[in-house]
Amino acid sequence: MRTEARSAARGWQAEAPAPHGPRSGRGRVGQTLSSVNLACVLFFLVALPLSAAITGTVINRTTGAPEAAATVTLFKFGQGGMEPVTETKTGAQGEFTINQDPAGPGPAMLRVEIDQVNYNRILPPGTPTTGLTLDVYNATRKAEAVKVSKHMIVFEPSAGGTMGVNETFLIDNSGKTTWVDPVNGTLRFYVPAAAQGKVEANGAAPDGMAIPIPTGKTGAPEVYAAKFEIKPGETRIDVDYTVPYAAGAVYSGRIVSGDDNTYLVAPAGVTLAGAGLQDLGDEPRTHAHIFGLNAAAYKIELTGAAAAAAPSPNASADASADSQDSGSRIEVIPPRVNAKAPLIVGLALAILGLGFALLYRAQPPAAKESDERGRG
Repeated sequence: MRTEARSAARGWQAEAPAPHGPRSGRGRVGQTLSSVNLACVLFFLVALPLSAAITGTVINRTTGAPEAAATVTLFKFGQGGMEPVTETKTGAQGEFTINQDPAGPGPAMLRVEIDQVNYNRILPPGTPTTGLTLDVYNATRKAEAVKVSKHMIVFEPSAGGTMGVNETFLIDNSGKTTWVDPVNGTLRFYVPAAAQGKVEANGAAPDGMAIPIPTGKTGAPEVYAAKFEIKPGETRIDVDYTVPYAAGAVYSGRIVSGDDNTYLVAPAGVTLAGAGLQDLGDEPRTHAHIFGLNAAAYKIELTGAAAAAAPSPNASADASADSQDSGSRIEVIPPRVNAKAPLIVGLALAILGLGFALLYRAQPPAAKESDERGRG
């Protein structure tokens, strides 16, 4: 009887649902803990790239070797412009890791300083931030492979009796070192006494943004120097000043920068005339008239007035993204340079590209066999 009872009990236990006892509770807790552990593991795996958000290598292109023990600083856009966030040192093979997410309201920037020269890399939002290569160069005090390849002087007379003069210098450094000269400067340029020493200058390193740069008088009369490092590649320096203007009056100037090519430019609405100038025609987009100058001095007469340049619609955004090569934060570029950007870019493209067709059509066959005009 007891045997049958036990058999019946075993059958009932096999068919009955499991009781809601402590054992079943422990099973659910275990399952919950397993799910939490899995979620933690997945979160950790996803968060790994964010904990090492920026990685790369610093290469010294002068030596061709990785740059060890270099300081790499991360900047982010803040209320005061680009502000430093954190920094790290490169390893023996030039490698670095910055455990910061560069995402923000604007671009981020990496900076490396070598021989007291800053090398910047802008990181626009959404661009890759791993496996980066940051190029740096040793600095030298000798300008061994540096030349002013093109020098454009834009005259902008106004109806108010003044004339703005903008000079753009495109400087080529074909070497593997950065030329610096903090004492004497790296570019000499002429400023007439009528400008009363009021000069503004901006410099843009290769693939960089324009920033204000210092200038100063030299020992030569009416000759100034700009202090800006000239890195391998093409550097651009813009100089601005204002002089009195009277239509038809003679205006003279000098070229002291040793240009390969010099151009005088009259914007639309302005007529320029002078001896020894080569008429290269109009720039198609801005209709500015371009003249080639094959001399170290010029005397010209100007009439008319340049149309007022409209403010750049992206001036504030452009200024906030500018990267300063010689300081800790981004400086605002004077609006005057931003307003001229379309004219300057248009002129540069015309001179560098199709604009030279005007030059070749105007030259005799013998002259067309040579490259761009040089002073020798």
